Amino acid sequence: MSGHVWTRREAMLAAGALGLFPRFGLTAERKMTSRPIPSTGEELPAIGLGTYSVFDVSSTAEDIAMPQEIVDLLLGEGGSVIDTSPMYNRSEKVIGNVVDAGSPREAMFIATKVWTNGRDAGIEQMNRSAQLMNTDVIDLMQVHNLRDTDVHMKTIRDWQQNGRIRYNGLTHYTKSAFNRLESAMKQHKPDFIQINYSLGEPEADERILPLAHDMGIAVLINRPYQSGRLFRAVSGESLPEWATEFAASWGQFFLKFIISHPAVTCVIPATSKPHHMRDNLEAGFGPLPDDAMRQRMIAYMASL
Repeated sequence: MSGHVWTRREAMLAAGALGLFPRFGLTAERKMTSRPIPSTGEELPAIGLGTYSVFDVSSTAEDIAMPQEIVDLLLGEGGSVIDTSPMYNRSEKVIGNVVDAGSPREAMFIATKVWTNGRDAGIEQMNRSAQLMNTDVIDLMQVHNLRDTDVHMKTIRDWQQNGRIRYNGLTHYTKSAFNRLESAMKQHKPDFIQINYSLGEPEADERILPLAHDMGIAVLINRPYQSGRLFRAVSGESLPEWATEFAASWGQFFLKFIISHPAVTCVIPATSKPHHMRDNLEAGFGPLPDDAMRQRMIAYMASL
């Protein structure tokens, strides 16, 4: 990917060239909530896509059709962030297949990870990721679960200097790693972190999110539905009337809680179902809960 930052208009034109607007009934009037990446000011749409498990499919045209539809829905509504990892089995290759099938790489913000020990193994893995995803430049390379962080962050920054990577980051998915993550944030001052945060796992709001905000670090959020536990918690419950001011579904309720946090840049729910992708994307539009409403949401979930 070149250093050019695509505008909403350019992304929509690219999607329009693929026939996405007529297919999905999208219009140019809507603008997804976005947040600036603190290190550059580049705007990033607040709703993205995770690929853990759901993009682990074969490369046949039949199996690629559903991931491509999901990616095209994301891009057609102005989203761009697609997060993956070598740890996610065939997911990187499927992203490359989707690009090969015609979805516009230039409209995507592709984030992947390095997850191995040692400099040479890390270089080999990152080269392989770029090859699988059919891209010369990776938008965001993250050290997955803080594995061999010191070694890989040096390599990633070398690649940034050479234009092969645009941003660097650190990830984890459990609160038990927050102490290590906090130390790594202070030592390495990454462009991004990726962490778990939701109404069911709010612990990042104690130190990690405030620290990211103070340090000017962008934040991607994984596990927004706590692996489905939040949906199970509200099973049989109707969305409260007061929540319909900003959400039309439980999924939007959960996602809007996350992206209304001032330190959060983008949330990356994973899905293999187009109707879930459409619902997730709707969380990127319309009003967000204010501080008082966020506290009401927390209290409601605690009461269940």
